[in-house]
Amino acid sequence: MQIIRIKEVLARTGKCRSAIYAEAVAGTFTPPIKIGARASGWPDYEVDEINAARVAGKAEADIKKLVVDLVNRRQGGERRAA
Repeated sequence: MQIIRIKEVLARTGKCRSAIYAEAVAGTFTPPIKIGARASGWPDYEVDEINAARVAGKAEADIKKLVVDLVNRRQGGERRAA
């Protein structure tokens, strides 16, 4: 797992900064993780899984469920299967 910063998230999603944060508020994108006093980022696999769900044509409700699952994995310390 790698923590990626906002510029990489924007490159991977094709979205603008405000869209990413708006989606995090709406529950369709995971919120960032604080990695320093003035820095935050996202686990790369979370961005990849959300992108894959969008490419697969998943409904917004399904993406919200995925986001909840990803956030729960963070809190539970579970790791993605390699």
